[in-house]
Amino acid sequence: MINYFDFYAIPQSFNPDAAYLKKKFYELSKQYHPDFYANEDDAKQQEILELSTLNNKAYQTLSDPAKRLEYILKLHGLVSEGAKPQLPADFLMEMMDVNERLMEVDTTEELSKITAEVLAIEGDMNEELYKLTDDYEQLDDTAKESRLNDIANVYYRQKYLLRIKESMSNVASRL
Repeated sequence: MINYFDFYAIPQSFNPDAAYLKKKFYELSKQYHPDFYANEDDAKQQEILELSTLNNKAYQTLSDPAKRLEYILKLHGLVSEGAKPQLPADFLMEMMDVNERLMEVDTTEELSKITAEVLAIEGDMNEELYKLTDDYEQLDDTAKESRLNDIANVYYRQKYLLRIKESMSNVASRL
């Protein structure tokens, strides 16, 4: 499988140049447009179709910060389907506390309080993620590897928080 960053001829980055990505996407869209290959044999048409599809997937992934983050972590084997990450104990305790309180919510006021807390936690995570990804490209390989592990830790905590937010939605719908 071809690496999307290689396909776009850019360095692996959590913050690629959005204008360049869009320009490259349109450039490759024209280059690999199936209509230009209508008179070619089936093998060539299939190859162009695959490159066109690859271009679409690469752009959708690299232009979306969340998908791009997950993609980079997958490239480095830090995210895989069904992985059971080791989350920090203090984080898990905090989430269990939030979950228990969610189960007992009776009023929208109580829910609002918990929602504000969860949004603050999410804000802190986003800030932490920004600090970890901002200068990533400037690091040497050893530092990058260590940094990727820290980024993966935030990624998994964000995933967990997403489940809490889904629970909050369910609670909100029954109040």
